[in-house]
This record gives sequence, C-alpha cells and structure tokens, in this order.
Amino acid sequence: MATVSNFALRLPPSLLEDVKALAARDAVSVNQFLVQAAAEKVAVLKAHGSLAECGARAVAGDLGRILAKAGTPTLVPGDELPEDWPERPA
Repeated sequence: MATVSNFALRLPPSLLEDVKALAARDAVSVNQFLVQAAAEKVAVLKAHGSLAECGARAVAGDLGRILAKAGTPTLVPGDELPEDWPERPA
C-alpha cells in the first residue's frame, strides 16, 4: 500500500460548507473529495505543461507538410455529410 501523509488544511468556513455538501452529494468523505479534487487539479496542470512543451517544439508550416504527405482523401460511399449539415464558418 502507498504511504499516506497527513496535512493540516485551513479552509474558509464558507468553502468548507460547500466541500461538505458536494462530498455528501457524491457519497464520499470530505477527505476523499479533497484528495480527488487535488488529483484532478494536478492532472490538469501536468497536461497543460505537457501541451505547452509540445507547442514550444512546434515548427510553423509543419502541419501543411504533414497534411501534404497524407495525399487526397478517398471518399467512402455512405461517408458523405448530410445535406442539412451546417456550413463551416468563414
């Protein structure tokens, strides 16, 4: 089993009441709710950092070069857009 640490957390009373209500709605403890909330935030920030790193390595014009390698699309019968499909914005 993973090691678990204890951490004293100070929350404003109004925020604590919201956390308690949401935890109860999800049928979890306040601790479980806060652990999940922290894990979700960490995942979002890690993903954002990873995407930013990828963006920093991007080279202008690469997408056009990659798409040119793909060739022309072959239309598969039955794969057409419906006639009432909205037009693409300009």
